[in-house]
Amino acid sequence: MTIDRRVTVVGGGLAGSEAAWQAAARGIAVTLHEMRPVKPTAVHKTDGLAELVCSNSFRGDKLDNAVGLLKEEMRRLGSIVMRAADETRVPAGAALAVDRDLFSSRVTEAIGSHPLISIRRGEIPSIPTSADGPVILATGPLTSEALSAEIAALVGSDHLYFYDAISPIVSGESIDHSKVFRASRWGRSLSPKNPACGVDDGQGDYLNCPFTREEYERFYAALMSAEKAGLHEFDKPTFFEGCLPIEVMAARGVDTLRFGPMKPVGLPDPRTGREPYAVVQLRQDNIAGDHFSLVGFQTQMKWGEQGRVLKMIPGLENADFLRFGMIHRNTYVNSPTVLRETWQTRMRDDLFFAGQMSGVEGYVESAASGLIAGLNAAALALGEPPSAPPRTTAIGALGYYASHADPKHYVPSNIAFGLIPPLDPLNHVPRGKKDRNLALSERALKDLNAWLETTSRHLSNISG
Repeated sequence: MTIDRRVTVVGGGLAGSEAAWQAAARGIAVTLHEMRPVKPTAVHKTDGLAELVCSNSFRGDKLDNAVGLLKEEMRRLGSIVMRAADETRVPAGAALAVDRDLFSSRVTEAIGSHPLISIRRGEIPSIPTSADGPVILATGPLTSEALSAEIAALVGSDHLYFYDAISPIVSGESIDHSKVFRASRWGRSLSPKNPACGVDDGQGDYLNCPFTREEYERFYAALMSAEKAGLHEFDKPTFFEGCLPIEVMAARGVDTLRFGPMKPVGLPDPRTGREPYAVVQLRQDNIAGDHFSLVGFQTQMKWGEQGRVLKMIPGLENADFLRFGMIHRNTYVNSPTVLRETWQTRMRDDLFFAGQMSGVEGYVESAASGLIAGLNAAALALGEPPSAPPRTTAIGALGYYASHADPKHYVPSNIAFGLIPPLDPLNHVPRGKKDRNLALSERALKDLNAWLETTSRHLSNISG
């Protein structure tokens, strides 16, 4: 049998870049197609690979939370996304946030300089055939109309969708520092009992804009009356719960924001020693420290309204907004009807989906799906059967959820410990939630190492 040692990847986002890197790292020639800048999108600003649009945060980076575990698993699997993120991180307390421009540059440079990866710019309007070797579709939520229509025809069902929103970014020089204070919630730092996967950035990584009750009530009233950007007339306004616009949250009740992105708990103002009534956190968005994003402030307000309402935040009265928030439509397939846990499609063995198009949510989750798709596409190219990591791992649990959830009620999901099988009750199970999570992480990393050793041995035998 002739082995076609080629892989085609369509889409140069997080998932596509990761997939291309993983396949090439195993000696497979990869053609990576990215339509930008030949065909731009409504939200991307550059032609760089792995451009971060919505936020610069990869979320928690400790092993007592599921996304921290997922990131550590990816590091152990040789993730280019995690390598670039670790190299370009900016202060964000217990989270991993990056300088988004430098991050994209690092990924673009690594992919572009790899001798086995060829980058081709321009739209791919149809699904590549089997003649091109295994194919990975990682075109993201903003897939072109032509390719989206062909995907819909292939999967035999309607696409699902939800709306996503982007947080604004302000110039650091325009922030009134006399009204804000620097702190991380609970003064979080790392400890030997609760290790992080990366470095300790210390405390005080956020700028906090504190509200009195009167200031909050005025802000809430202005927010509720602000004019919103319209949605497509034919769409039901469906939003992902983990990335709701602030207007949607505010509409659920006057105090909803105070228990969500504006919660003041664990953030006492050092000038008063008391927690404010509400608070908006600003997270450093680049290494230079002159750009800050509004944490959890995805919004669908029209730009003029954002300039009016957001300047009611204490410390942002004279803010210079480098980017206003916006809303865009995300498209994804009904994964349980389309995918296997290897990220292969059920209707074509050599076709993979990865990234948000595949029905996952979040930067890290998208890259993780690309990682496994890349590994398995390489396995196929080498004549080996694809495999999925154990369900006891975060990366395996994510693939299992995407391929086995109830298709009648499927929604994209971030990784969560609830997706991972519980610890064996016959063994000692820690009583505290944090200790249980750490025990789950310990088991996951042990099982991942065993799986990696097995798959690496198989690939080495074939490629050698």
